[in-house]
Amino acid sequence: MAAAVGSCSNVDVTPPPPGSPAETAGTPAESVTGRVTPLGLGSGLVVELDRATVSVDGRTILGPVSMRIGAGERWAVLGPNGSGKTTLLSLLGAERHPSSGLVAVLGEQLGRTDMRELRRRIGVTGHRVSDRLPPSATALEIVLTGRDGVLAPWWSSYDDEERARATTLLGWLGCAHLGSRHLDQCSQGERQRVLLTRSLFAVHELLLLDEPAVGLDLPGREALVAALDALGGDLQNLATVQVAHTLEELPAATSHALLLRQGSVVGQGPVSETLVDELLSDCFGLSIKVHREGGRYSARAVSSW
Repeated sequence: MAAAVGSCSNVDVTPPPPGSPAETAGTPAESVTGRVTPLGLGSGLVVELDRATVSVDGRTILGPVSMRIGAGERWAVLGPNGSGKTTLLSLLGAERHPSSGLVAVLGEQLGRTDMRELRRRIGVTGHRVSDRLPPSATALEIVLTGRDGVLAPWWSSYDDEERARATTLLGWLGCAHLGSRHLDQCSQGERQRVLLTRSLFAVHELLLLDEPAVGLDLPGREALVAALDALGGDLQNLATVQVAHTLEELPAATSHALLLRQGSVVGQGPVSETLVDELLSDCFGLSIKVHREGGRYSARAVSSW
């Protein structure tokens, strides 16, 4: 079976945990959250979480989290290692059900929809996808796999029009010269931009960026940031969620941020209200000073050890 873009394994559907909204799909949303109207219906939102939690072996590792992501919004998710960033992304990517609370993605409520089909509508860029792509495939072939969400170009066939569109997209993200280069011959920064192009080749309303700047040098990071900023002008309805380690990785187009610490939300909202000294200091547990110039953020901290 071909893997979907947003899938990180060939497992079709993860069974919902006991007592989760998926197991009680016939009951109204009010039984879990007090709400009567199911999430994602008629709201015009791309993502909505209502007091969602994730528990493993009886321990809550994320939540409760409530958030709304609208069309065209660019979200950043930051926090220390182990704060729940990847777990949150797994909910947004329809890779797991919440243990409690409700999650709706692209108008579909998790637990009441086919997770495999929903994942096909979500673009994902990150090392968990990158590590499974064939290194001998060319950049152009990798981009083409984004159409069906498969992991190898020989699982599908593509016509000249699709190849031309893939080539145009590569050029748009500054990768035109990489079309015939094998993936294992690309630098880390070039690979990340090729993967971003792959996610954009299919038409998505939601793009998840799982630490896209990891391992990049300064030129590679800045090239990636420029590519992400370009999305703001050309794909205005595309909502993105970028998990990042530092403020310097965030493009100027970033509109909102959510801060996590030990699975709990420290702050969320527009970047001007969230990426501030006090909240970031609380999030990372040390004194942080934030600087903003030209829409880009940077931070300096006093070590706590």
